[in-house]
Amino acid sequence: MNVLDDWLDNACAALGLPALSDADRQTVLDLARDVAHGVVRPAAPLTAFLLGIAVGRGADPHLAGATLTQLIPAAEPHAK
Repeated sequence: MNVLDDWLDNACAALGLPALSDADRQTVLDLARDVAHGVVRPAAPLTAFLLGIAVGRGADPHLAGATLTQLIPAAEPHAK
């Protein structure tokens, strides 16, 4: 195990949640990275929070993550 795995296991246990799957973890990490780079850094944790609320209300985490990713503005091409 590593520090991240230990943290997630402890956080899930403290909140009475089942262990986070590798797929769910990757969905959140990818979303946070894409939002931080494509929107603004502070939007990353807030978007992850919104994803958590949506999932808590029954949304599929991967579909909700994809929906949020589609909202990220396309990068503007660099001028030559």
